[in-house]
Amino acid sequence: MNLKNYIASVPGFPKEGIIFRDITPLLQDGEAFKYAIKKLSEYAKSKGATVVVGPEARGFMFGCPVANELGLGFVPVRKPGKLPREVLSVDYTLEYGVNTLCIHKDALKKGDKVVIVDDLLATGGTALAAAKLAESAGAEVVGFAFIIDLVDLKGKNLLKKYDVFALMEFEGE
Repeated sequence: MNLKNYIASVPGFPKEGIIFRDITPLLQDGEAFKYAIKKLSEYAKSKGATVVVGPEARGFMFGCPVANELGLGFVPVRKPGKLPREVLSVDYTLEYGVNTLCIHKDALKKGDKVVIVDDLLATGGTALAAAKLAESAGAEVVGFAFIIDLVDLKGKNLLKKYDVFALMEFEGE
């Protein structure tokens, strides 16, 4: 199945010069969504994952079904103030400032093998921050699984010490 047929390219969003890769058509098509989850799950299984981690919000859309498919737990990575118990947090730099991500302090433990699932790899900042959170909890990040890799933004360079899998690649910003 060619999943690129289920990605809408929207020029000029959120600003001129950008082509937004919209995953909504993939989510709306039951067979395409099922196929994508199957492929992401096969990857996570091949890496020996014992836990799936996903950054909000689109990482939830793909990470939860992958975890369910494999009978694994899912750990959400959230923005500050969204988790009710004690958290671990990490700050990371964006092209326009600094952001923070958090997980519950007891969400992961030493010996957990984590695959981080998200919709899109762009510059890699969010993905790397999620990995740092998992590692600070004692877990081992065994891989990253994305629907799309925006290759021109070179996110894989930031994640070069990890195994990175993407179902498809797009060029351009």
